[in-house]
Amino acid sequence: MKNKTIKPTRSTFTIARQLFKFVPRDEVRRIARESGVDDKSRTFSPWSHVVSLGFAQLSHSIGLNDTCDALQLHSGPLASIGGATAPSRNGFSHANRERPAEMAEQLFWKVLERLRTQSPGFGAGQRRGPAFRFRMPIHVVDTTVLELVAHCMDWAKHRRRKAAAKTHMRLNLQSLLPNFVIVDTAGEHDNKRAREVCAGVQSGEIVLFDKGYIDFGHMKDLHERGVFFVTRAKENMDYHVVQELPVARDSKILKDEVIMLRDLNKPAPELMRRVVAIVEIEGEEREMTFLTNNLSWSPRSVADLYRCRWQIEVFFKQIKQTLQLADFLGHSANAVRWQVWIALLVYVLLRYLGYLSKWSHSFTRLFTILRAVLWSKLDLLKLLDCYGTAKGSFRNLARPEQAYFPGFL
Repeated sequence: MKNKTIKPTRSTFTIARQLFKFVPRDEVRRIARESGVDDKSRTFSPWSHVVSLGFAQLSHSIGLNDTCDALQLHSGPLASIGGATAPSRNGFSHANRERPAEMAEQLFWKVLERLRTQSPGFGAGQRRGPAFRFRMPIHVVDTTVLELVAHCMDWAKHRRRKAAAKTHMRLNLQSLLPNFVIVDTAGEHDNKRAREVCAGVQSGEIVLFDKGYIDFGHMKDLHERGVFFVTRAKENMDYHVVQELPVARDSKILKDEVIMLRDLNKPAPELMRRVVAIVEIEGEEREMTFLTNNLSWSPRSVADLYRCRWQIEVFFKQIKQTLQLADFLGHSANAVRWQVWIALLVYVLLRYLGYLSKWSHSFTRLFTILRAVLWSKLDLLKLLDCYGTAKGSFRNLARPEQAYFPGFL
């Protein structure tokens, strides 16, 4: 007897239309009107612009011609998405270059806020990983570099023969959703943006960041605001030990110290905790040194918290390897920002679909299934129900090259 194949339910609307219904068209109009974009738009409306860039992400388009041709070939189904129209190549390029990307930024935060309000569980997330015992919100700060073409993007000159843009992000560890994002050139050092990225962290919360964001003045500010931080210590940090704390025998924790910077005129927390542990990375063990302003946590808790910082690497891996952030549809800084913000918007929409359908497979599989049937008239949630056969709460299955502490799992 042959296995019975479960087929998704047919629908009146295309998958693309059902997906873009989560983006409020009236909100797009309002933002376009307030930003002045609406006054300059003629045949290619702001709504059509957002839909076109969203389609470029979902279809993984490699250029303007690719996007424009595909949309023109599907102009009928495209019109059903709130009356969106296919762009011309010149019109699309002009919109990416001239319409302020702040419109895409505002739209991203409005849609994210709307989805969180509609489904509180989506925004709340869950306690995950080694930090499951911490009840307070945990924020992870990091940056990712987007490589660009040097000879035609002078604004993003990074090194002698390279150009790049940077995305600074503060990610909520429980929900794995962005709380703060900056898209800028790669020339500026990470610690110059530390204060801005961490400005929204509240008293009693925890923020995790790599040593590239170390700015002792900023860390003092976090300490005075009642925010706990965990980071890696720089090798050239000049300090003296105030107190050596006991560590367990046969432990992967080598040192647990309370320290103070030698330069008393340098703004910094008065006392900090320095924890040295053995870490296994790619099969090799090496020492890693952590720094925190919490003097009461166990050294294992400090190490476990920093392990959670790798979750943002999962996030960056998902958006860079799945969505279209390698081939850009414009060379200007504004066009790059448009593409990054719409990529983040599409990521949030797919994550929300995963939440609604209790998707238990990888984010990549969710993306590829939707990409294959964008113009098909199938019920979106029923489709995911057919392919997401192993039900359960949504989880990320992507794995970066992780560091872990043997014996701590």
